[in-house]
Amino acid sequence: MTSLHADLTARRGEFALDVRFDVPAGSVLAVLGPNGSGKSTLLGCLAGLHLPDRGTITLRGRTLTSAPRVHVPPHARSVGLLAQDALLFPHLSVLDNVAFSPRARGASKAAAREVALRWLTEVDAVGLAGRRPGQLSGGQAQRVAVARALAGDPALLLLDEPLAALDVDAAPAVRGLLRRVLGAREPERATVLVTHDPLDALALADHVVVLARGRVVERGPTRQVLGAPRNPFTARIAGLNLVPGTATADGLRTRGGGHVSGLPAPDVVPGEPAVAVFAPGAVAVHPAGAPPKGSPRNTVGAVVGGLEPHGAVVRLRAVDGEDWAEGVTADLTPSAVAELGLEPGTPVRLAVKATAVAIHPAPSQ
Repeated sequence: MTSLHADLTARRGEFALDVRFDVPAGSVLAVLGPNGSGKSTLLGCLAGLHLPDRGTITLRGRTLTSAPRVHVPPHARSVGLLAQDALLFPHLSVLDNVAFSPRARGASKAAAREVALRWLTEVDAVGLAGRRPGQLSGGQAQRVAVARALAGDPALLLLDEPLAALDVDAAPAVRGLLRRVLGAREPERATVLVTHDPLDALALADHVVVLARGRVVERGPTRQVLGAPRNPFTARIAGLNLVPGTATADGLRTRGGGHVSGLPAPDVVPGEPAVAVFAPGAVAVHPAGAPPKGSPRNTVGAVVGGLEPHGAVVRLRAVDGEDWAEGVTADLTPSAVAELGLEPGTPVRLAVKATAVAIHPAPSQ
């Protein structure tokens, strides 16, 4: 059953947002996209802060927006918002911050505090009830903000980069908290998560839509979209390489006139737009003058553009490459980097086995 339906167009100067999507009851939708893709405008429309130029937003069958005549104000929408910053009222205790939402809905002070204590217990923050926001760490404040957002029993929960402002120690704990409270699905609630972090999407969301220039360019189950991206931005946040071109029987003809051999997905049609996707770990790096070992089907010359630590490996970014090599990333061990004498400006040859390359149809947009 659909809980949230949005079909809207909103203009902000030269920018136009034009999207349509549904969020089933009890599920989480992640919205991904580069800066300027329309994520903030979309959240503003859902929250009632912006009136779209055209379209409708319905929640549990109730019309919140039917532009330009119907527009339910933010306080009457049954929408909870969790943003990057906790935005707690500094003059209220933690308990009264969380009790604010049920109080605003008409609950008595005692009843609102009872709800607040239940949610503070749920987020492992009941021991903070008597403190003021200024006495909390970033992670503690965000836990309280989660409790406050849910204490109002919203029909729609909006999560706007909820972990972006947290340090590396606090973010995993709050992510785990969100996974737990969202995993105990409220059967009727819809949740929309805006994030730049694929880990947030994978951990929290059932489905994902990817925005680019105000339009949806990819959508589907989260693991499917991030595991087989068909858009450069999606590939980048998923940590994968993507080469656009035209499908062939055994791979892809690149825009530069070259060819990438790979394994076509069942829905690939030769002659139609397609993308080749492969992991940085599948890219072997060789000295420019040395032939690659084995018999990789895909080899191309490039120059090392950058070397950056990436967990236990070093991620190489290629520049000034032949054909499809521009921007390709490769993961190497620190010892391999030293052995090859790699540094920015070093010419190299990249090699990728055809069995490591997946060919997918490109989005129609």
